[in-house]
Amino acid sequence: MWTVLPQQCVWYGECGVASGDKRYNCAYDGPPIALPKGGYDLMQELCPGLFFGNVSTCCDILQLQTLKNNLQLPLQFLSRCPSCFYNLINLFCELTCSPNQSEFLNVTSTIPYYDPVSKENKSSITELQYFIGERFANEMYNACKDVEAPSSNVKALGLLCGKDVKDCNATNWIEYMFNKDNGQTPFSIIPIFSDAPVRGMNPMNNATKGCNESVDDSTGPCSCQDCSIVCGPKPQPPPLPAPWLLFGLDAVYIIMWISYMGFLLIFFALVFGVWCYRRRHFVSEYTPIDSNVAFSANSHRDNGKITCGERLGERFENGLRMTFTSWGAFCVRNPRPVILFSVVFIAMCCSGFVYIKATTNPVDLWSAPSSQARKEKEYFDKHFGPFFRTEQLIIQAPNSHPDIYSPYPSGADVPFGPPLNKDILHQVLDLQDAIVNIAASFDNETVTLKDICLAPLAPYNNNCTILSVLNYFQNSHSVLDHSVGDDFFVYADYHTHFLYCVRAPASLNDTSLLHDPCLGAFGGPVFPWLVLGGYNGDNYNNATALVITLPVNNYYNDSKKIMKALAWEKEFINFLKNYDNPNLTISFSAERSIEDEINRESRSDVSTVVISYVVMFVYISIALGHIQSWGRLLVDSKISLGIAGILIVLSSVACSIGIFSYFGVPVTLIVAEVIPFLVLAIGVDNLFIIVQTLQRDERLEGETLDKQIGRVLGDVAPSMFLSSFSETVAFFLGTLSTMPAVRTFSLFAGMAVLIDFILQVTCFVSLLGLDIRRQERNRLDILCCIKGSEEMRGVQRSESILFLFFKNLYSPYLLKDWMRPIVIALFVGLLSFSTAVIHNVEIGLDQSLSMPDDSYVMNYFKQLGKYMHAGPPVYFVLEEGHNYTSLEGQNMVCGGTGCNNDSLVQQVFNAAEISSYTRIGYAPSSWIDDYFDWVKPQSSCCRVYNTTGQFCNASVTDPSCTRCRPLSQEGKQRPQGEDFMTFLPMFLSDNPNPKCGKGGHAAYSSAVDLIKNKTDVGATYFMTYHTVLKKSSDYIDAMKKARDIADNITETMGIKEKNYRVFPYSVFYVFYEQYLTIVNDAIFNLCISLGSIFLVTAVLLGFEVWAAVVVTLTIAMIIVNMFGVMWLWGISLNAVSLVNLVMSCGIAVEFCSHVTRAFTVSTKGSRVERAEEALSHMGSSVFSGITLTKFGGIVVLAFSKSQIFKIFYFRMYLAMVLLGATHGLIFLPVLLSYIGPSVNKAKTRAAQERSRGTERERLLYF
Repeated sequence: MWTVLPQQCVWYGECGVASGDKRYNCAYDGPPIALPKGGYDLMQELCPGLFFGNVSTCCDILQLQTLKNNLQLPLQFLSRCPSCFYNLINLFCELTCSPNQSEFLNVTSTIPYYDPVSKENKSSITELQYFIGERFANEMYNACKDVEAPSSNVKALGLLCGKDVKDCNATNWIEYMFNKDNGQTPFSIIPIFSDAPVRGMNPMNNATKGCNESVDDSTGPCSCQDCSIVCGPKPQPPPLPAPWLLFGLDAVYIIMWISYMGFLLIFFALVFGVWCYRRRHFVSEYTPIDSNVAFSANSHRDNGKITCGERLGERFENGLRMTFTSWGAFCVRNPRPVILFSVVFIAMCCSGFVYIKATTNPVDLWSAPSSQARKEKEYFDKHFGPFFRTEQLIIQAPNSHPDIYSPYPSGADVPFGPPLNKDILHQVLDLQDAIVNIAASFDNETVTLKDICLAPLAPYNNNCTILSVLNYFQNSHSVLDHSVGDDFFVYADYHTHFLYCVRAPASLNDTSLLHDPCLGAFGGPVFPWLVLGGYNGDNYNNATALVITLPVNNYYNDSKKIMKALAWEKEFINFLKNYDNPNLTISFSAERSIEDEINRESRSDVSTVVISYVVMFVYISIALGHIQSWGRLLVDSKISLGIAGILIVLSSVACSIGIFSYFGVPVTLIVAEVIPFLVLAIGVDNLFIIVQTLQRDERLEGETLDKQIGRVLGDVAPSMFLSSFSETVAFFLGTLSTMPAVRTFSLFAGMAVLIDFILQVTCFVSLLGLDIRRQERNRLDILCCIKGSEEMRGVQRSESILFLFFKNLYSPYLLKDWMRPIVIALFVGLLSFSTAVIHNVEIGLDQSLSMPDDSYVMNYFKQLGKYMHAGPPVYFVLEEGHNYTSLEGQNMVCGGTGCNNDSLVQQVFNAAEISSYTRIGYAPSSWIDDYFDWVKPQSSCCRVYNTTGQFCNASVTDPSCTRCRPLSQEGKQRPQGEDFMTFLPMFLSDNPNPKCGKGGHAAYSSAVDLIKNKTDVGATYFMTYHTVLKKSSDYIDAMKKARDIADNITETMGIKEKNYRVFPYSVFYVFYEQYLTIVNDAIFNLCISLGSIFLVTAVLLGFEVWAAVVVTLTIAMIIVNMFGVMWLWGISLNAVSLVNLVMSCGIAVEFCSHVTRAFTVSTKGSRVERAEEALSHMGSSVFSGITLTKFGGIVVLAFSKSQIFKIFYFRMYLAMVLLGATHGLIFLPVLLSYIGPSVNKAKTRAAQERSRGTERERLLYF
């Protein structure tokens, strides 16, 4: 038989002040008392389970009001999970008002109290025991442990447990809530946990609701974000793709090795077979083997039928020859008009410099206006304002030592890192204050940080946002020194406050004896991972560095305000460069730092570039001349001609810049640094070919100078035209690239090469004619009015030492039968190696490479990688068009109860759960979820004046302030339709305060774009942070993963067809987007270049398709080998290196096309003879014109301070010239000797006709 125990209380009413506004309860051991009707609304709101019968309880209206006030903090953070909050309220309602209190409450200590109102002696309860069922405690904890605090990116229990979330459990959470040291509880409540009766007490063990259960019919279970049971197991990252291996090694290595071995086997078998065949059929065993015998065709004696293709090729070739012959003769006969016209043309083009614009904005340099990232940046800037400018310091304390803090009255010792020493913090605060007081001058105005800083609560609170650990102490020396203690113990000090604030950065009361706020003086939270560095796990107290970040307003199309910020940043940099404190080591950077340092680097490298060009100029001026004797040194030298040639080359670059400046195309740093080098390589090669061919030529009997130069030009200009036109077409087609750097380079380079060729076959030919006349008249070079002492009749035919070396030693030796297979084997091996490693070339550009070696920013980058624990912020932007006022639209976005399991916030939250894969570091801050918590009628946040309907802040005490929404079932639902838009502007204008920490002004005022006079929601964003990103590959992967997440959100929301979408935005995306497609861009650009070179070469060689194939194949090999060098030398693939690769195509044409054309027009008998003649005649000019010229200039670049110069210019240019020279002067002649095109019979006969009866016939057909 059950015994019904009589209901009995242990307290009723309040008596006596415990501390501040906190009061004790009065001891009372009688039956429950009927609640006055004035308390019915409160009882129904807080403890509906006790609202029955005549509502007899153990609490009065004052106690209910105190309970409501005490529940405001947990309500704001836990009510987003209704079942969690239901269990928590159950715990407090049973404690405060249950009519059966005496069953589970045991008063253990009281003090006497005299009530001045009732004139009675009473007892105030100062301690009691609360017997709680273990089952209830554990189930309440399990329902609440996953609940998120959206604006803080942390678990709500981290703010309510007094410990880190990972250390929080059911018992210590409840113990902390009931401990009077937490600043909320007026007296000690000692919880005792047991499911069985203890000492005659029956523990309170009410039924609970799991987080996956609904509290009532009108609310659903907690969301997946707040209840892991609802969403099942934690998401797992997909497995990494298995590496492609063969025999445990990289499959590409194995395939290329096998391919190379197979090639060698087949190739040497063929070579040996041919050798045996020739030995049997052509040569006796006593005769030396000579390849000429085997392949002799003696084509000039071949009377075979000439094909249509050969005849067409010969006519085209002859047309080019005759055109350039006539033109050359005209230029020599009329030098002054030609030179004058050239100068006028150059002047006209250069007048475009009046309109020149230089692009220094990194966004314009690296991101195309039509690119996705650029459009997304512009959308973000337009709707939310541009991303703020960042000034940042990383501070270490090298002379300080770790500090041990011993909590009072008990607890494990807590180590504090060196920079968290109080003296160091005071010094850092002095530094911070000095920075705030820095004054700059702009346009006769004084600019301070307050004029430009981000102040989210302005005009109510004009304090600047300073993300610093000192903002836990409101940037105040007195708050930092605040402590509570006696003569023997310190109960609480800055250690206590710090440990609380890193767990609850949004708290307005640290709940220790200090009761100081954690919220920054600017009105927003300061997350510990943003202001501390060098700690392990979540042990922020172990930090070895402090990070101070000063966000400064950026402006959309307001140059004056930006100039103010720039002026202040300049003073900020100067101040920190001159700051001296031996106790602090400071690394720092301002928004303008990178651009400043790049400009400084460019200026400092001007001398390096100038020396590089001077070395090349001196070499060219000297090498062009061929000195017959010491007596004729100043006559035979061609210094003036060399200088004129160089000026023509530089003029072509200037003309190109001038022409495009007319059309408003801006110049970039790459154009200024790379194109002169490129055009010098191409242009100088042509100068050497013209001059050296003329020097080797002998004037025919009765031939005048103009006809001789015309004839020589007719021979070499088609080759120059071939190379220049190939390069021009290749570069102009490069403008199809989507990468601004490549497109701009291609545009300027193509025009410069074209103009250079035009000036060389006009102005330079005229100048050459004048110089030969000077030489014939025995006048000195430069000082042409003075005659030389040693007379010589006419200009003698001469052959340089280099030409003789190529003709007599190098060419015959290279083309020997035993040497050629070795050359092929070596070069194919090099190609195989490069092909095998090409996929290992890294992508990206480490930003530290753009800095000079001695830059202060280099140290900042180093410390950034070492100490930062959070990456850049990332915003998931939901474009304008979404309907937030409907339940369906809200569920697609929010992360609280009733929201879809695949909502926007939930998907970003899931991504943060596998941060190592997605690179999303934290759960997103969600304005819509905080808004729903803020607007709930149970909360004290959303109130309006009942007379005017205007918003009434929670801190205002005014009886006319009433709840925004009724405390009914309907009122507890989410606001929809007009209600949603009525209260949203109030939420976004509400500043956080101790009564309501959910005000959205500081956290979300810029996150929601209100449109149509604040009657609708436009674009909004949900912010989180990437994980720490250190290398280019990290940044690229982070952007790619964020886009994948956003695309998936767009798809699951089903809004693809509604013309709006979700996209991620971070400030670095616009720079790194190029790397998502750079491999395709590189393939496209290089294939376009090679394709255009093939077509132009095929046409201009007189429709020699096979010769064009050989040239294109050799250039392709050079490009592939460039990738091999990039892998070996640690050069990554980016816009700078891609420009260099496109340029490599152009320079490779110079190395290959001249030799190939010489081969096709040669009339020698066999391929080997033709290769030997081509290499002899063109090899020396190519070698002296490009290889030696460039080598001198490149070596100087090695001494540059700039890492970009050393890596992307010195290393790549050196590789470019060495690979071009070896392929063009070693591999190509050998390849032509094996598979070069057969001799064109029409060209041979035409050459015979032209040379009949001349000395040349004897030379050609000996």
